[in-house]
Amino acid sequence: MKKIVLSLMTGVVLVACTATDKKVETADTAAMGTAPSVTASTDAGSVAATPAVTDPQIAAIVVAANDADIEGGRLAASKSTNAKVKEFANRMITDHGGVNKAAVALVTKLGVKPEESAVSRQQTESGQQARQTLRGKSGAEFDRAYIANEVTYHENLLGAIDKVLLPSAQNGELKALLEQTRPVVEAHLKLARELQPSLGQR
Repeated sequence: MKKIVLSLMTGVVLVACTATDKKVETADTAAMGTAPSVTASTDAGSVAATPAVTDPQIAAIVVAANDADIEGGRLAASKSTNAKVKEFANRMITDHGGVNKAAVALVTKLGVKPEESAVSRQQTESGQQARQTLRGKSGAEFDRAYIANEVTYHENLLGAIDKVLLPSAQNGELKALLEQTRPVVEAHLKLARELQPSLGQR
């Protein structure tokens, strides 16, 4: 991420973060079904409200989101026959793996135990659903679906970082890691969007 990805990376599934109007949702892509995502929807009447996500929960969300995109990348790297798609997939594996290592090192240093939440569980489940959908596709159809999923995933991840994770993070080092991750996620999104026209997508 696409990176403390949360992903950061789907029918539409809504999971309430708190009693506020903000929700964590998964985005449906017309091309292929499900894309793991963490997004904060902003309702007009709840602009000031921010989901209450603790630092231990953020750590678990980061790992779950990164894992989802890593596994998606592994599937694409093994299944795609398009050199550019395979290159992109391998970059997702490397970059998201690096973020996970940094996140684990940080929580170990801080003595924080990642805490599962509805958001991290949803990340894992959505990633599994997305991969199951992708396994049923092949060739150019697979490539288009995978990259469409990656665009949606990274768009949602950026939204989650900006609207949920950064505002909720209390520890300065955790916040710094999220801030360092954001440009990487943005770069992944740019790459995925640039790939789409060559796959017959706009």
